[in-house]
Amino acid sequence: MPNRSTDTLFQLIKSLTKAEKRNFKLYVQRNSGGENLKIVQLFDALDKMNEYDEILLLKKNKDILKQQLSNMRAHLYKQILSSLRVLEDKNNIDIQLHEQMDFARILYNKGLYLQSLKVLDKLKETAKQHYQITYQLQAILFEKKIEALHITRSLENRAEQLSKDSDAITTHLSLTNKLSNLSLELYSWYIKHGHARDERDAHAVRIFFETNLPTYNIQTLTFYEKLYLYQSFCWYGFILQDLLMYYRYTQKWVDLFEEYDLMKMVEASQYIKGLHNLLSAHFDLNNYDKFQIILEKFENFSNSQNAAINDNARIQTFVYLNIAKINKHFLEGTFTEGLKLVPVINEKLLEYKLHLDKHRVLVFYYKIACLYFGSGNNEKAIEYLNKIINQKYDLRIDLQCYARLLHLIAHYELGNYELLEYLIKSVYRFMAKMKNLSVVEEEIFKFIKKSFSLSPHRIIPSFKLLKEKLQKLEGNAIESRSFMYLDIIAWLECKIQKVPVQEIRRKKFNEGRKIR
Repeated sequence: MPNRSTDTLFQLIKSLTKAEKRNFKLYVQRNSGGENLKIVQLFDALDKMNEYDEILLLKKNKDILKQQLSNMRAHLYKQILSSLRVLEDKNNIDIQLHEQMDFARILYNKGLYLQSLKVLDKLKETAKQHYQITYQLQAILFEKKIEALHITRSLENRAEQLSKDSDAITTHLSLTNKLSNLSLELYSWYIKHGHARDERDAHAVRIFFETNLPTYNIQTLTFYEKLYLYQSFCWYGFILQDLLMYYRYTQKWVDLFEEYDLMKMVEASQYIKGLHNLLSAHFDLNNYDKFQIILEKFENFSNSQNAAINDNARIQTFVYLNIAKINKHFLEGTFTEGLKLVPVINEKLLEYKLHLDKHRVLVFYYKIACLYFGSGNNEKAIEYLNKIINQKYDLRIDLQCYARLLHLIAHYELGNYELLEYLIKSVYRFMAKMKNLSVVEEEIFKFIKKSFSLSPHRIIPSFKLLKEKLQKLEGNAIESRSFMYLDIIAWLECKIQKVPVQEIRRKKFNEGRKIR
């Protein structure tokens, strides 16, 4: 049976604002008829439901017959989209350009060739200003068709100019396509696997990147070519845990939008994603001062019109701004204070349930679990880690693995020794199966297993010994991924000093500020 997360019509209706719902009803009333009045009844019935339930829908609405429902749903879906289409969206350049192309075709079909060409000229100029080369190409192809079929005498040497423009745009479009493919495939690799797990992973990613990176001249690149180029290097550096490369190219990503300020409106989501990655780079590099500057820039942007330009921008702003706020508490060692964010985040996760992908939700769960763990509330940490562990692990294998490892450590903290023997075997098998076992994890498993038989006076020396071993691995590129997901050194130090993790983090943060 369809449910809220899979029924497309129900999702669409629940995504509508009050203004959009009112506009839909006005739109339908303009063409009122028996069929349209029935789809309004179906619309209202679905709008009142919290979860989609077809049986309940038919039971409460006797006028809607089961054999009619499929056709009614299809008609309603189309009418809603049509009503949204007529809402003027001055900020959506794609819709504006598409409308101009429609006008040009209508004029052409009426035999008004010169008027059609005039609209196409305006379309090309608008598309050029906003770096929309696909629309430029569509307009040129249409112009070529008109010139080939009709004698317009519109401009001298028009054929030569159209051919020249077409070749130039096709070249840029080809490079944009190659770079966007490279960026997307690298990002897809990261979403599935996380960071490179071993040298074999790293080698495969290097070969893929070098093979698929096209030849380019940075001086001649357009906005989108630069954007996808910087994104490709960004994901490449991030996967390999080359954090300096990651930082350099996320900075270029954001700087690109400062250079092309108009594109903050056209590509608001891309700008927001760039700010998120720049914040993540400063977080990973422990650049607190620069992190603060970019966070302030992001918060200012979140209050701008561009951040509220559409649902995508609003939701992305919520996701990435709150991830940054949590990361700020990690840097400062203020885990307990960071827990004040949790009720607001949970409320928004519920509100945006229809829109958020599973990956973003898992990231929030992991970060919230880390806040609870760092503040000493292991029970709540386990509660959020279970939300990850109980998910089907078809993405972010890295999060799945480290959620299980932190889950094991949280139970260790609680002294749930009856569970630990099973958990050690279970988590070890899982991480081995996912090829996610490094020297750091191997040492942690050995220690926890061995600790059961240690006498009380030998526990602290054992923690110190493990800390010394792991600190030697912090500079290793492959091993460093373990420290990015779990501050194991801070945990070991908290066991040695017998204080909460956040006190260790806070002390480290304050010492770092004094050095500055």
